[in-house]
Amino acid sequence: MAAPAAALNCEDFSLFQEVLKVMRTIDDRIVHALNTTVPTVSFSGKVDATQTCKQLYESMMEAHLNRDKAIKTCIAQTSEVVEKLREKRAQDSENLGLIKQLRKEQTKLKLMQSELNVEEVVNDRSLKVFNERCRIHYTPPKVN
Repeated sequence: MAAPAAALNCEDFSLFQEVLKVMRTIDDRIVHALNTTVPTVSFSGKVDATQTCKQLYESMMEAHLNRDKAIKTCIAQTSEVVEKLREKRAQDSENLGLIKQLRKEQTKLKLMQSELNVEEVVNDRSLKVFNERCRIHYTPPKVN
């Protein structure tokens, strides 16, 4: 379902986004999953909707946590690189190659941080759809 965080490449932002896209598959297909697994009223006797909704919720939460952890890991790694480059620039402020590299890493860091916002929107949308279809079958535990 979700790719492991270890497979996430923090060096190349386009690969980073590609892995996140694959990891977001469960959220992209939430409507289809709900339509095919949660029965309508007329078919409610044939499927255990409570168990189905619970399993889907747990899978969704696991995917959300894995993505959040992966994004934050890459942000931390890139922040370290930016900090090291800043220290080098402080010692050699005339080095244009170093300044370019620092700007590149800073841009990548900002893009990765913006992925946290994207993640929040994706998660909110998935939870909204989930709650619309499963609220009568399964109530997720309260998160503090």
